[in-house]
Amino acid sequence: MTTYRDCEERTDEELVKLTLADQEWYLCLMRRYESKLSRYIRRISGLNEQDLEDVLQDIFIKAYRNLNAFDPDLKFNSWIYRIAHNEAISRYRKLKTRPQLVKGEEGEKMLALIEDKGNPEEKLDNKISREKIQGILAQMDLKYREVLTLKYLEEKDYKEISDIVKKPMGTVGTLINRAKKQFRAIANEQRTEF
Repeated sequence: MTTYRDCEERTDEELVKLTLADQEWYLCLMRRYESKLSRYIRRISGLNEQDLEDVLQDIFIKAYRNLNAFDPDLKFNSWIYRIAHNEAISRYRKLKTRPQLVKGEEGEKMLALIEDKGNPEEKLDNKISREKIQGILAQMDLKYREVLTLKYLEEKDYKEISDIVKKPMGTVGTLINRAKKQFRAIANEQRTEF
């Protein structure tokens, strides 16, 4: 049985090799990437928790099935983010074609925020700022939202982004610049609405 320490001492590429010999090691990779990929998927797609968990499960299944095809000359990180990217975009498109129900959870969220210990006003300000950023991102073109999320929220470099979105690094740079302009434009537009 593998332990947490066994997992932490290994690189992604070592864990891939070990997984190919013994599937039990795959749990190490899943633990390492579960929260990172959940955060990434949530940021680019805005999926609810149930859909997000479904996508995450699909990602890990697809990655495991294709582990033999993984090129060890590439970074595992970029490879699994690429799979996550494809799965999230696919689910996002499927859901866009179906009508969505809006749930009245805002009151419950506010109550939980107020009941929390600490300064409710400060927490509310932070929540509003986070929600404004998420709101702006949600209005952006998907191709721009995606590169901004990878660059600034997932802290990926241009090479990794290029590998994930399958575009040349020059195109990634252009997309990021255009994305920043679109983000600013939407933010400025919202400021004038208040």
